[in-house]
Amino acid sequence: MDGPDDRFRYESLPLDRTGQAEAFDAIGDRYDAAFPHREGQVACAEWLIGLLPEGARVLDLGCGTGLPTARQLTDANFRVVGVDLSATMVALAREHVPAGEFHTVDIAELRPKGPRDLGRFDAVVAFFSLLMLPRAEIPFALRTIHHLLVPGGLFALSMVEADVDDFPIPFIGRTIRVSGYLRDELREVVEAADFEIIDESSYSYAPAAADIQPEVQIFLRCRRHA
Repeated sequence: MDGPDDRFRYESLPLDRTGQAEAFDAIGDRYDAAFPHREGQVACAEWLIGLLPEGARVLDLGCGTGLPTARQLTDANFRVVGVDLSATMVALAREHVPAGEFHTVDIAELRPKGPRDLGRFDAVVAFFSLLMLPRAEIPFALRTIHHLLVPGGLFALSMVEADVDDFPIPFIGRTIRVSGYLRDELREVVEAADFEIIDESSYSYAPAAADIQPEVQIFLRCRRHA
């Protein structure tokens, strides 16, 4: 999974992040107000807390403001590293979760032999961060996550169930581009990246923002094959 062919293919993708980080820079902590109840995220973090030893190293990919996940995991005495494309979100995460380590980083930079090396992790969480990528990139992002995990490492993923690809939507007063899959296709994409899906849950969610439609959120609890 971590061979040079995969690295070359990721590098060859046309990565268009236009407006994505800027939107979240402008949204800032209004994101937490728009999504006040995140039962699925909290439950997935509790799953990790129940399985990982104290001091485990966890990557929060697309950490946002650090709430609730990075704080929940540092409170459990995990060593949390958070990354986000938005510098404003990273600054908020540092304020909210001083025990964590946060960086402004694009997931593509973390690919095998890429320009950023944050080491290996016992677990990775990616809550609604991969949906910010075009579908063509998501398999390579999943392979990057596979590379970042130790053999047998745990991976918690959430996506919104939707059959869309790099589709512009209004979002808390800004416009972002999102991608999604229907449930069975999402499972296929994750399993093709050499993950075992241990459990799945879904939630019908109505955000507290007028320009965000109700959505079905899918949470997958996975393990990297050794």
